[in-house]
Order: sequence, then structure tokens, then C-alpha cells
Amino acid sequence: MEEFKKNENNSNIPYLIIIIGLIAALFILLNKNQNTSSQTNPISQAASTTNQISTLEESVIPSDGIVLPVTWGNLGVELSGMGVIDADKMKAIYSRRGQFTDEYNKLLFGSSTDKIKITPSNAGYLLNLFWALGLSNKNPILTSGEMVNPAYGGAKNFASTAGWTISKGNPMDYYSKFMFVKLTPDQQVLVDKISQGIYRPCCGNSTHFPDCNHGMAMLGLLELMASQGVSEQDMWKTALAVNSYWFPDTYITIATYMKNKGVEWKDINPQEMLSSSYSSGQGYAKIASMIATPSNSRSANGCSVDSGDVISAPVSTRQQSGCGI
Repeated sequence: MEEFKKNENNSNIPYLIIIIGLIAALFILLNKNQNTSSQTNPISQAASTTNQISTLEESVIPSDGIVLPVTWGNLGVELSGMGVIDADKMKAIYSRRGQFTDEYNKLLFGSSTDKIKITPSNAGYLLNLFWALGLSNKNPILTSGEMVNPAYGGAKNFASTAGWTISKGNPMDYYSKFMFVKLTPDQQVLVDKISQGIYRPCCGNSTHFPDCNHGMAMLGLLELMASQGVSEQDMWKTALAVNSYWFPDTYITIATYMKNKGVEWKDINPQEMLSSSYSSGQGYAKIASMIATPSNSRSANGCSVDSGDVISAPVSTRQQSGCGI
């Protein structure tokens, strides 16, 4: 009987070996699948990164554009009528590139009560129109501010003045000369305040010191918004949106930095983002040093009328970084 039982137990050994083998094989298979799933697929990672960048870019500079809280009216006609803009020159620049659209024609030669809409394609054109307005509209910021500091040799030597080469004659003949946009005392105070808080990444100056085209254009936009009763909050918000279209890479990078801190672009404080800590040349450089540059980098609208999206001009005697003509 004992022998029978012993033989019976021994007969179960092959089955135990098979079961153990199957368990081991299953463990190896599961472990392999786990390791495979934990490894990053380069193609999938690239696609994911591209999607993240596209989503972020769309939140910062929407491809469909952003409607600004102002109307242009017939300012193009007024600016060209006074010679601030040589309309024929400006039209020729864009026509040579096949870019003088019906929209551009209407802004320069017509009149509209529609709100201005900025898009990736018209950002450079609007930059030039706002530049002309900021340069020529009479404002104490231009006649009493940093632009006329004797230490800089006079207002005529900056990129925002010497660089405006599509006027009829000397651009300084139009400097702070016309009341295209009239501001009340309270509106002027608002423009003063906000202009001192808006920086641009091509240099370290605020809009209150508009020594390049971006600064002068932003000044023109601020005057336009204040004159049409836009609230302070909406002025900050609009300024950030417009700056983002003028400097797309800058603000996509800043948005990436904020996202890494857990803050979505829709939740940021526009005034903070426009401050020197983020939007000045120095502030942005610090932010950019902590963020990888987007692979689909896009050029900012240049600092001359004819640079990239926007007529060679004399070099300013006080060039800012990135604002050479």
C-alpha cells in the first residue's frame, strides 16, 4: 500500500512541473509587456509634443484671430491725408508680395465701424498702422517723456522715428503733431499708467519709452483704446493679446513656463505677463533659459516697416537689442 501511494505521488510530479513552467512563462510575459509599455515610443512622443505645442499656441495666438475692443474708423485716410503715411508707398510694399488684401485696402483708404480683428496674417500690417498713429498723435509721453531725454540726442535718432520711412518727407515732421485721437485728462492718466507697465522682448523699455516700432505701435493702440472708453482691465488684456501676435515665440515660451507651474494661459494675469519680469528682453531671457525653445519657432514681426511681415531705414544711433533696422 505504501508503495502504491508513493508511486501515485510521484506520478503527479510532471503535472506540477508543467504548472510551474506555465506560471513562470506567464510572469515573464507580463513583465515584458510592462517594460514595453513603460518605454517611450519616439514617434508617439513626438506626436504628443506637437499636439501639446499646437494646443498651447492656439490658446496664445488663436489662428482665427482675436477681435480687439476698438474700431479704426477712417484713421487710415486721415494719416495718409496728412502725409504721415504715404499710402502709395505702403500699398506698393504689400502689393509686391501679393498681400494687399481688401481688408488692407479698407484700413488704409476706407472707413469702418467694425471692431479691428488681429490675426497671424495681418499682425504686421496692423503694427505699421498703429506705429503711424503712435508716432504722429499728439501726446505728452512723446513731448515730455524719455524720448526727448537730451542724453539720447533727441527723439529723431530712434528706430521708431528714423525707421518710419513711408511718410511723405521727414518722419519727425509728424512727430506728436496731430490730434487724431483726443484724450480726456483721465484717459491720459490711464495711458500713462498702462504704458509704463507694458514691456516688449526686443528691448528692456516700456511703452512709455517707445524707441522702437513695437513700442510706438502699442502707444498708438493704447491711445485708441482709451479714447473709445475701453476699461483698464480690457486694455491690459488686449495689449497682451496684441503683443503675443507680434512676438509669437516669446509668449508661447512664457505660456509653456506658466503651464509648467500649473497655470493655464486663460488664467494668467495680463498685467503680470506684460511686466519687465516676463516681457522685457531681460525678463524673457530668464524665462526662456528655463524652457526648451519650441521646434516650430516663428519669427516676430520685425522692427522696420519692410522686415519680414512688415523699407530699409537708417540705423538708430541707440539701437536696442533686436530692434536694429
